[in-house]
Amino acid sequence: MRVGLLGGSFNPAHSGHRAISLAAIEALGLDEVWWLVSPGNPLKDKATDMAPFSVRFASARKMAGHAPIRVSAIEVRLGTRYTVDSLAKLQRLYRGHDFIWLMGEDNLLTFDQWKGWRHIALSIPIAVIARPGYDHAARAFPALGWLRRFFRPAHQAKNWTKWRLPALVLLRFRPDPTSATRLRAADPGWQRHYSRRPADPPTH
Repeated sequence: MRVGLLGGSFNPAHSGHRAISLAAIEALGLDEVWWLVSPGNPLKDKATDMAPFSVRFASARKMAGHAPIRVSAIEVRLGTRYTVDSLAKLQRLYRGHDFIWLMGEDNLLTFDQWKGWRHIALSIPIAVIARPGYDHAARAFPALGWLRRFFRPAHQAKNWTKWRLPALVLLRFRPDPTSATRLRAADPGWQRHYSRRPADPPTH
């Protein structure tokens, strides 16, 4: 199995998550994308508008629909909150899978604040999804000085399972302007659409 991992709060999940997942499946030759719905993002824990996990999980399930996207509560089951810990346990549990981490270009701005960010880059290939308006800022992000030399050409993207780590590739897709922040602002009561749909037991 060739699997893309997309972690996030999904507060709520939206068409942008789905669009980049489907585009990544095509560009990287993936069998599936797993959405890792975070039980709590350490960089966003102070947010006052973070919906309960069950609501965010339900929104992700609805948005994934019947696409080759698997919505996972595995971080709840594993008891992990940091990406570096989740990846280590996932790679031990699923030794027959090849994983690639999917990351929005905006996340590069804070990547150096992630626990064990260098270890993440040394343990899994990373596909960076370009975001309109972030190109200039991303060139100046603190971690770039170390990561710059490890970027691979986009036309080699389907060969990611053969890359020596660290390895990153920048993928450019048709932009989707949807954002969770805008959705919450447009519908402050969005949680009511999912509050009666409990999350499935965290078995995956």
